[in-house]
Amino acid sequence: MNKSELIEALSEELNFSITVTQNIIGTILDSITEKLVAGESVEIRGFGSFSVRHYDSYIGRQPKTGEKIEVKSRKLPFFKVGKELKEAVDAGRK
Repeated sequence: MNKSELIEALSEELNFSITVTQNIIGTILDSITEKLVAGESVEIRGFGSFSVRHYDSYIGRQPKTGEKIEVKSRKLPFFKVGKELKEAVDAGRK
C-alpha cells in the first residue's frame, strides 16, 4: 500500500472527501517528520515507535575500485514494531 492507496482507503472508510483525507494524512506524516527532525521519538501504542539513530563516521571501501573512502556520520530514522502489530502479523489477522 502506498500513500495514495492509504488516502483512498481512509476516505472510503470514513466517508471523507479525498482532499480532507489528504490533509489528515499529510498532517500526521508532517508531525512525525517534525518530531524526528527535532531529535524526538514518536510512539504509537500497539503499532510501533519511530526514533532517530546516529551513526558515527567510518572508513569504508568503494566496492568497484577498492579505494578507501570516509563515510560521513549521519542520522537515520528507525522504526521499531510494536508488540500488538508484531503478533497480529504473525497470526495473520488485522
